[in-house]
Amino acid sequence: MNPAKYAVTFACYNQVDYTRQCIDSMLKHGFDLSRLVVVDNDSSDATRDYLQSLPLGGHIYNRSNLGCGTAWNQGILALQAEWSVIMNNDVLVSAGWLENLITSAEQNGLKLVSPALIEGPLDYDFDAFSETAAKKMGSVLRRGGRHAVCLAVHESVWQQIGYFQPVPKLLGYEDTLFFHEADKAGIPCAISGASWLHHYGSITQTAMKQERGLSAKQGLGNRYNYRLLQQSWMQRKWAKYQRVSQAHAWRQHELAAFGMTLHGKREAGEFFWY
Repeated sequence: MNPAKYAVTFACYNQVDYTRQCIDSMLKHGFDLSRLVVVDNDSSDATRDYLQSLPLGGHIYNRSNLGCGTAWNQGILALQAEWSVIMNNDVLVSAGWLENLITSAEQNGLKLVSPALIEGPLDYDFDAFSETAAKKMGSVLRRGGRHAVCLAVHESVWQQIGYFQPVPKLLGYEDTLFFHEADKAGIPCAISGASWLHHYGSITQTAMKQERGLSAKQGLGNRYNYRLLQQSWMQRKWAKYQRVSQAHAWRQHELAAFGMTLHGKREAGEFFWY
């Protein structure tokens, strides 16, 4: 695939060990770092020293934590391409992850596409697993699904609904608002089994909760962020019911057909499927 076709960006706030693992996995599978822009939201650990040692397509260093939405927009605009991939820094990529993801989108008429995920501790051979899983489930799509752990966005989407809301106090709600606008505009999206990532699991969000003295169960963002959706209580409840029902249907179909699903979690050395 022509490298000019895509650009990748992620934001980071401390957690340099996870950022290093993420980039090492990209290099392992032949990714060209000149197509990566990293936005640092005022890290206080060794993140900036590490980033400065890399031949990235762009380094952006913010003077304060401007949140995901602002950082994602900065990275997207710093290196523009037909496909912009926004992702977390606490993930590992697999062989062919990017090419397979974009090819799946183009073959299925998608404008937003996310890879399949395994979440939790890395206590298994992810490279071997992902190779087998991509072959087994490469044609499987969860149409209407998507997630912000990793999201490839076609350039036409920016023209249609705009970018992420650059409001730092949203604290992770930016993706919900973006997906809400995408749904209203009828933008086709899916999660694809052709591409797999390992996600350690919201490492930065957890650290930020600890900084603020919040428990793991407490939300990081304002409890009233949902008001920005401009939906009634009944509309929100119905939308949640539809999401849960669809997720259950996906799970049942995928388990029956493949014995696994596009969303797995590692617990006590076992896979659990969602």
